[in-house]
Amino acid sequence: MANRLVALRLRPSDIGPWLRRTWDDGDAVLPLAPDAPDAEVTRVLGRLQAARLVSTTSDGRVEVEDLPAPEGAAVAPEVALVVATSGSTGEPKGVVLSHEAVTASTTASLRRLGCGTGEAWLGCLPTHHVAGLQTLLRSWASQAAPVVHDGFDVAAVDAADAAHVSLVPTQLSRLLSAGVDLARFSTVLLGGAPASPELLQRARDAGARLVLSYGMSETCGGCVYDGVPLDGVEAAVGADGRIRLRGPVRFSGYRGDPAATAAAIDDEGWFVTGDVGRWVDGRLEVLGRADDVVISGGENVPLAAVTEALRSHPGVHDAVATGREDPEWGQVVVAAVAPDDPSRPPTLEDLRAHVRRQHPAAFAPREVTIVGAIPRDGLGKVPRAVLDDLLGATES
Repeated sequence: MANRLVALRLRPSDIGPWLRRTWDDGDAVLPLAPDAPDAEVTRVLGRLQAARLVSTTSDGRVEVEDLPAPEGAAVAPEVALVVATSGSTGEPKGVVLSHEAVTASTTASLRRLGCGTGEAWLGCLPTHHVAGLQTLLRSWASQAAPVVHDGFDVAAVDAADAAHVSLVPTQLSRLLSAGVDLARFSTVLLGGAPASPELLQRARDAGARLVLSYGMSETCGGCVYDGVPLDGVEAAVGADGRIRLRGPVRFSGYRGDPAATAAAIDDEGWFVTGDVGRWVDGRLEVLGRADDVVISGGENVPLAAVTEALRSHPGVHDAVATGREDPEWGQVVVAAVAPDDPSRPPTLEDLRAHVRRQHPAAFAPREVTIVGAIPRDGLGKVPRAVLDDLLGATES
């Protein structure tokens, strides 16, 4: 029988045994969010040509369904995972990761962190993302049983018996606000989205042993820790400012999309990321997304820097910046801000002055929408559609 692509639409607590079983059968895994809409699941299954779907039902049972996969849907024996991108614009892409790449990532991570035999990882990240799956893989490689939660719960994290934990900034902030003792973890691996300097300082003051992780699905998750590439990984910044990565953790390509693969991997084997960065004292500093820059009055404005500046305001709980077309300036910066005290939100003038104390005038937002909260996904990011709703549905 040809090697199949098996979609696992399972709760995190269910996925481990099925992941191992699928690999033992010689098949590859397509992890899916258990709560994803049926229409989205159908679209991804068809686009990435899955041959089987394993799902957790509403009453907790696991169902297996063979799918009418078209001819040519088989996967190569070396493929371990096909990770679906969000598909927020256009068709979803499937990031193909080999067993060799996944093993290289897990091994290099454990070596860098100094993890010992029998040390378990706490998994409270979504397992349809590489970062969530890695908590399982690192535990297994350490000969430990992973501690897996079906969602993020502050009390459950506080009670968990694990040596290491992987978090996104939103989770870290909530744990600190609840007074959870993070010093008991040997490692708090933080990634998924930028974290403000204030949040990092709060965590370190609380005794958390933070390691900042940078990577993406195409590199089996984090492949640069605290600005230093893992063993075997190479990082470079091109003349265009884009970060380039290569090494044994790099993906093989996008499933069924040779044009996208050719556009992402250059002739020298570098994966050209969508992020811009620079080297500072021998460490890679990520400045933000290359497409997350607006040009206002001829000046490049990285939106991640604006977001960070807004979040550093003493009256701001959370914030996110974006760009808007403007007939005079070309583009201007606008933002959504969730204040610490909803009854006394900071004014636009106050926020603009705060940003201008750190950056040029073009960085200061022209409009600010005050919101109660900024919804983020499982990795702490604000989906584009959510941002559009925030800025379009509330008063400035």
